[in-house]
Amino acid sequence: MSPVRRRDLLVVAVGLALGTWLLVRVGYGLLPRMDWWLPVPLGVLALAEALGARTLAARLAAERDRRPRPGRSSPVAAARPVEPMLVARLVVLAQASAYVGAVFAGCWAGLLLYTVPALGRLSAAPGDSVTGLLGAVLAIALIGAALWLENACKVPPSQDDERGTGARA
Repeated sequence: MSPVRRRDLLVVAVGLALGTWLLVRVGYGLLPRMDWWLPVPLGVLALAEALGARTLAARLAAERDRRPRPGRSSPVAAARPVEPMLVARLVVLAQASAYVGAVFAGCWAGLLLYTVPALGRLSAAPGDSVTGLLGAVLAIALIGAALWLENACKVPPSQDDERGTGARA
């Protein structure tokens, strides 16, 4: 599985920002009220993934430390092993979350592109701008947490690879 390309995330976010700006420009008066709490689920997901990344990185580091090494007589006390399927599922979750974050970052940025210049002339623009800013920040936080979780799931090189005697694909 290949890692998420940051360029792809940027293309998704910029494309959706422009598309959302066009849609909001045409139908801003038809949109429902943008409450400040609308983007909060993105923040909750970002927090959950950041905590998951931190926990997984610590567990994988403990698992690596307990492996026997040439200079050590016995392994360190056993840490709870990490299931390989759990790591695979977390990689898929991280990659999907990165794209979801890019989609929402683009949408909230598109809203901001319309509401910020209209702050003085539209009465709903200040509240919608606050919601858009919070949404963009939380969506970017989700992207960051997802990329951190994806990075925590990387398989470190084996001892054979470190010595240069491992098989090459």
